[in-house]
Amino acid sequence: MILVFGKTGQVATELGRLGGVTLLGRDRADLSDPQTCATAILHARPRAVINAAAYTAVDRAEEEEALATRINAEAPGAMARACAALDIPLVHISTDYVFDGSGDIPRGPEAPTGPLNAYGRSKLAGEQAIRDTHATHAILRTSWVFSAHGANFVKTMLRLGASRDTLSVVADQTGGPTPATAIAQACLTVAGQLAEGKGSPGNPLTRGLNSE
Repeated sequence: MILVFGKTGQVATELGRLGGVTLLGRDRADLSDPQTCATAILHARPRAVINAAAYTAVDRAEEEEALATRINAEAPGAMARACAALDIPLVHISTDYVFDGSGDIPRGPEAPTGPLNAYGRSKLAGEQAIRDTHATHAILRTSWVFSAHGANFVKTMLRLGASRDTLSVVADQTGGPTPATAIAQACLTVAGQLAEGKGSPGNPLTRGLNSE
């Protein structure tokens, strides 16, 4: 069994549709209380863990950076420590916000980071917290997630396009729109390979693949 933190977000929803996982919502594992996350893992003793939950309110994080850091950094660190204790892998979804937003080419795992906002800082701190535990892990840095459910850029453009003749959107961002189902499938594949002792654990995976 693979344990998934997250239940209603885009990627978590797709993981549930793919099957073979147990989804944990906020009612069973509140990331604002990191110890509950570790306890859930130690109690379930899964084959692998996928963290598809996060504080994703980018603008509000400027006013709630402590909460964002608890959810996006301290909770993943607690998950990783529990995974290390059980010798099982953790697959963690991160974000392109760990970078400074410059350039228009894909970033490799070793590319310099430089978050410009509280959300990005909290997610980068989460990556480091996981690495510091030395648990077997993989980090997927994702961007511009879309799916048939939840709020996302593609759905917003389709809705506005149906009611307006012209649309005005920002033109200073470059991203890689990625289906939530593709991220979910990648998470399951990586988790399975790491659980079987295959793959290269411990490095961020950047595939143009944000999620909750």
